[in-house]
Formats: sequence, C-alpha cells, structure tokens
Amino acid sequence: MKLKITQTKSTIACLKNHIANIQALGLHHVGDSVVKEDTPAVRGMIFKVKHMVKVEEIED
Repeated sequence: MKLKITQTKSTIACLKNHIANIQALGLHHVGDSVVKEDTPAVRGMIFKVKHMVKVEEIED
C-alpha cells in the first residue's frame, strides 16, 4: 500500500523538527504532494506533522 501525502499548511513559525520532517517527506511548498510506501518510519514522520498534512491511502 502507498500513501499520498499533501502539505496543507506552511512551515513558517514551526518547530525545527517539524520543518525537518516535512523536508524528509519530500515536501517543499503548500499544495505539494508525494507518494511514499507505507512504512513505520513514514507513519512516524506523518504523525509528527499530522496538523500540516493530508494523507490518502492508495491501493497498488
């Protein structure tokens, strides 16, 4: 299974670790989307910034 992750909020005035997680997910601007494999590491990064992203599950 894959996850489509879309950034919905800006990283301005965010904690450094939140900005680092957004960058590690491959997001740069509001509205950017990436598709990632559903792994525990990716789920952990999403959990840290769940207030800034929208996540959709994609079937393979």
